[in-house]
Amino acid sequence: MKLKITSLALLLIVAATSAFKAKPVSYKVDTEKSTLTWVGKKLTGSHNGTIDLQSGELLFDGKKLTGGNFAINMTTIKDADKSANLEKHLKADDFFGADKFAASTFAIRKIVSGSGNIVNVTGDLTIKGVSNPVTFPATIVWNADGTVTATAEKVIVDRTKYGIKYRSKGMFPDVGDKMIYDEFELAIKLVAKK
Repeated sequence: MKLKITSLALLLIVAATSAFKAKPVSYKVDTEKSTLTWVGKKLTGSHNGTIDLQSGELLFDGKKLTGGNFAINMTTIKDADKSANLEKHLKADDFFGADKFAASTFAIRKIVSGSGNIVNVTGDLTIKGVSNPVTFPATIVWNADGTVTATAEKVIVDRTKYGIKYRSKGMFPDVGDKMIYDEFELAIKLVAKK
């Protein structure tokens, strides 16, 4: 009988502790201080540029990242060389279809702690209404002003998984030297504050 009461007391303590678990603290992404850059490569060279972030949130339990999300404004795709034709083409239906799909999103699903301030982030990236899991390393830095910076220097995305097949050698083997590589790179820097 004594064992049953002790077991019941322990069960109640564990349940009470779980019920009062601290809610993660939300840090809002500052879209003015945050950046997102892209690089796309083709057989004969590459292009790079920027895209504006629309919104975002990072969730922390103490200083441990526990979740978050962000939205990308696809209508703001810019080419570093200021090619209006390239920008128009990237916003067109055969690439990102920005008229119909004005936002792409990323939602964190899993975080695995690495060494120091590095974490491995897995989440759902949604482009053109299609979601696929993406995993990448990110660095979390707490700044003196109370903000937090999350940086992912090289996020690799396979565009064909989102239905973007324009000049893909995998989809069109006879494309020759006009081929555009299926994978493009994103570099993400999120600055967030409570």
